[in-house]
Amino acid sequence: MTEPVFERIALIGLGLIGSSLARAIRRNSSVRSIAGCAQSDVTRRRVVELGLVDSIHADPAACVAGADLVMLCTPLGTYPEIGAAIVPALHPGAVVSDAGSVKACVIRDLGPLMPEGVHLIPGHPVAGTERSGPDAGFAELFDRRWCILTPPPGANAEAVRRVAELWRRAGMKVEIMEPLHHDLVLAITSHLPHLIAYNIVSTAAHHESVTKSEVFKYAAGGFRDFTRIAASDPIMWRDIFLNNREAVLEMLGRFSEDLAALQRAIRWGDGQALEDLFRRTRDIRRGVIDAGQA
Repeated sequence: MTEPVFERIALIGLGLIGSSLARAIRRNSSVRSIAGCAQSDVTRRRVVELGLVDSIHADPAACVAGADLVMLCTPLGTYPEIGAAIVPALHPGAVVSDAGSVKACVIRDLGPLMPEGVHLIPGHPVAGTERSGPDAGFAELFDRRWCILTPPPGANAEAVRRVAELWRRAGMKVEIMEPLHHDLVLAITSHLPHLIAYNIVSTAAHHESVTKSEVFKYAAGGFRDFTRIAASDPIMWRDIFLNNREAVLEMLGRFSEDLAALQRAIRWGDGQALEDLFRRTRDIRRGVIDAGQA
């Protein structure tokens, strides 16, 4: 039997990602004991009913006591408060990681709080659905997806290796990336698409000549895809945009320029320009499928 990577993990937050990781750990025995922390009484009761943890806590400090891995699976805006709460309970040699979609802010907000001998290894499992809560999780969420680790300069190599191994056993492929580069890449591959989806759904809902019932009734495939993305956790996405504003604004500017060019092609009846664009983007979509990320 393969030895566990960690003895005890403290999962702070047991929504889609936290509960999926707990299930994946149960599946692959990569950690001996799972402690969970959630603010809501309802969530704590449900997590116990589902058998996802060995102990459940309302207090983050109590949750991390004795843990050699702490994994934050909460919105980015909660990190400073949670970090301050858990610092007194962290022991030397412990690893603190996370599952947030922006990485430079994790080093900014948690790095200065870490005690001597505690290793901060930020991470981002690039996997998810629009659903949330402990019932939304499933162990296969991470299978064949990418996890990006963004350790700060001078990070402990053994800590990086162990966090990477945890995600590999959960089914993921692991990449090491510089935090700011991660934030730029995710701004175009994830954050901007979500922003566009939220905006398109809002535009449709507020268009004076189209009723909401017509939007619901006649939603075609494209709009259904946008509404699925726009159903994601609003607090999580609020924090993503606030913490990755520079990269998102840069990509939004590029997108606006490209959109203006597309608008001109439609206005002037430039069918060749439209066809060329659609062929290029179709090739990109095929590349996503070939990479197993569809």
